[in-house]
Amino acid sequence: MQKPFHKFFEGGNYILLDVCSGGVHVVDEEIYLALDRDDYADTPEYAELLEAGLFADSDDYENYADMNVNAPLKAMCLHVAHDCNLKCKYCFAENAIADNSRMSAETAKKAVDFLIQGSQNREHLEMDFFGGEPLLAWETVTETVKYAKQQGAKHNKQFKFTLTTNGLLLDDEKAAYINAEISNVVLSLDGRKTVNDKMRGAGVFDKILPKFKKLVSLRNKPGFTDYFVRGTYTNFNLDFADDVLALANEGFEYISIEPVTVAENLPFALRSEHLPQIKSEYDRLFKIAKNRDDFSFFHFCIDLHNSPCILKRLRGCGAGNEYIAVTPDGNIFPCHRYAGIEEWKMGNINDTGTDEKIKQYFAKTHIYAKEKCRSCWARFYCGGGCNAEFFLFEGDACKPSEVFCEWFRKRTECAIALAIK
Repeated sequence: MQKPFHKFFEGGNYILLDVCSGGVHVVDEEIYLALDRDDYADTPEYAELLEAGLFADSDDYENYADMNVNAPLKAMCLHVAHDCNLKCKYCFAENAIADNSRMSAETAKKAVDFLIQGSQNREHLEMDFFGGEPLLAWETVTETVKYAKQQGAKHNKQFKFTLTTNGLLLDDEKAAYINAEISNVVLSLDGRKTVNDKMRGAGVFDKILPKFKKLVSLRNKPGFTDYFVRGTYTNFNLDFADDVLALANEGFEYISIEPVTVAENLPFALRSEHLPQIKSEYDRLFKIAKNRDDFSFFHFCIDLHNSPCILKRLRGCGAGNEYIAVTPDGNIFPCHRYAGIEEWKMGNINDTGTDEKIKQYFAKTHIYAKEKCRSCWARFYCGGGCNAEFFLFEGDACKPSEVFCEWFRKRTECAIALAIK
């Protein structure tokens, strides 16, 4: 029988998670061990927890799994450049950027109109400038922001902009603009110099680091402090906690180091044999984060008092339903990871709408459509994981990758334990 709770020991605490309610409890060793028993449901310890109302009686979320199937749009990823001035070895967009195309300002403006029209009664909209490297299409970025703000004012819409950059083209003028107009900026840097340059090219770290540090030091306008330095770890740097530390020691407060998602046959790919070391490294990073308050690791940030809305718990990011990506030629895909895969093309911004069959497919690709997710204690934290990653590497968006699931569960335990602290 599947237990309605998940228990683990982390940071000196015996931790009990009520899976369905999201309630987190620190218990004593006696209760912790009693819940190991096959007849745990008959123990006085469990009866006491039930009587105190600390557990949800059942999982009722499946009743809401098909809510908001025809959701209005709320977010768009604009691929303003299928071109890049770096050739990172792990780049998932390598095939997409092979054509070196860039989005015209005219196409970008049509994309803004498309988002506004598809948003229906939503007031708050999000637009991400992505690539390749979006600074290669800088004029398109600035023209789009200007146009979106104008049209937003006309249609009672408020835009929040994000931009992801490798920083090579960053200068004082662009940095000032980003700090004035872009709500969230993602600064792509892999951590230690040796790690970064191994994957991105010799000398890249020294070129980028001072530019990023200057941008962040000036990013102090109220409401425009959001940023994070985003890196990637591979099996070449399974000691990635040192990369987080290296970035923190450079003065960056908001840091994310993500696991690489590439085919397992590549030399730097993460495979099942790496899981013990990955889990151990998250433990090490937890201990570091527990004793330092000068940085925040993105994936250790869990708010135990204000959990995500029900739709976020059921379907994660909303790709293909509430969120779409637009390529330089105006083609629409469920998200940036699907860009260029013809079978997942949803339409074009010059058309009146999107492929409803694909939209319906993603709307119904929730945790209850994924057999492995039904019995996973972390299902409400990941929302079923990344559909694109599972499709690309497992051949089916409804078949979660065990490697992904294992490190995600460990990372979530560490995040819960840090939130308790």
